[in-house]
Amino acid sequence: MRLGPALLACTIAAAPALAEEVFPARLAGHAVLPAFSMIPPPADAPRDLWLSGRFTGAARNDAPMSVEGDTGPTYGNHKTGIALPFLGQPVQGMSGFAMNRAEDGSWFALTDNGFGSKANSPDAMLFFHRMQPDFAAGTVERLETVFLRDPDRKVPFRIANETTESRYLTGADFDPESIQYLDGEFWIGDEFGPYLLRVAPDGRVLSVHPTLLEGEALAGPDTPGIAVPAQPGKDFRVQRSGGYEGMALQPGTGLLWAMLEKPLLGDDGQPEGDFLRVMTFDTGKADWTGDSYRFRLSEGATAIGDFNFIDETRALIVERDNGEGDAARACPEDAADLSACYPLPARVKRVVLVDTASRDAEGYLRRIGHVDLLDIADPDGKALPGLKPAEGNFSFPFFTIEDVARVDAEHIILANDNNLPFSGGRQIGEAADNEFILLSVPELLAAQ
Repeated sequence: MRLGPALLACTIAAAPALAEEVFPARLAGHAVLPAFSMIPPPADAPRDLWLSGRFTGAARNDAPMSVEGDTGPTYGNHKTGIALPFLGQPVQGMSGFAMNRAEDGSWFALTDNGFGSKANSPDAMLFFHRMQPDFAAGTVERLETVFLRDPDRKVPFRIANETTESRYLTGADFDPESIQYLDGEFWIGDEFGPYLLRVAPDGRVLSVHPTLLEGEALAGPDTPGIAVPAQPGKDFRVQRSGGYEGMALQPGTGLLWAMLEKPLLGDDGQPEGDFLRVMTFDTGKADWTGDSYRFRLSEGATAIGDFNFIDETRALIVERDNGEGDAARACPEDAADLSACYPLPARVKRVVLVDTASRDAEGYLRRIGHVDLLDIADPDGKALPGLKPAEGNFSFPFFTIEDVARVDAEHIILANDNNLPFSGGRQIGEAADNEFILLSVPELLAAQ
């Protein structure tokens, strides 16, 4: 999810660089779901959901494809070539892979709340998919899409489609950013509450669980019931867009390890430190365990993008900064013309391996090592044309890289959230696609 510059400013400088091993990565496959990929709403959805993105500007806009998206002032106001509002619902925003795959081997992938906030996404439907990348062909097939809905009124607040019979959920209700599949049901992590949602295979909400940390409920500025104006650190501690970006399912335990995207706020309204909180939820008991841990961010990192176990104790975490685009095309300092360069290029994009069973006295998870997503070898020429740097190794220089999972003993898969139509990253003037990459990282996956 892309945020405005005021929200980006509410980050912190992380601790000095941590001494950890950097493992090599080789590109083993590259596939693309085009940025402009749309789907129709279900037949029983309200008619107004056939047009999405009407509220992303200062005023309502009902003229389809009339306002071109751009990356915003922090990123040079580069146009993206795709205009709002959309006819249909955009598939954009891959924001989490489930560790457990479907029976046919396809991946459960989650789309986020739509356009970035509660206020601008009431016409963006919430859904997840079964996706199958074909790395030989360089394509991604969307096999199925499941729309979230609340016919049984399990959501504890008024939803945007409250009075409709179908009660489909939208980006004004939740911001789904992480997903797991367990025993035929789905668990989805939300950023607004933050909440955990238990969902049936047909998209029906079965239960909604508020977040507890050390026995106290956590809330953010978008949590229903938070009065405005509210005092950060007092009335709420979760930063905006700082909820469950990563939620890992620990094999054999039924435990969800829910990680906040950004540091909690202290009593002074400032981030409490250079670390992220991780809480565990017992799906069998449908309750929080009371245990919590910490993941320390490395220098330059501001947030995480996804979190998945690879065995009983070790897990992968996407760690990132707020940058976007090739650093070789960074704008000169104090440049007036930003039209052909990146004012805030990607500098920190990593997949970190941690050991959840190895923790210090303060509960920090041990970082084993990482691979650098801005320095990926491509000796076999797997990168698709037009989707690689002009020179040097392959890179994945997207603002929000929000999907990672283990494929086998040697490979991991990643994908980006393309924030359609507000992100670039590959070519200036073009919207980012949903890219899926297969990386050969046997040394990382074997590290202890």
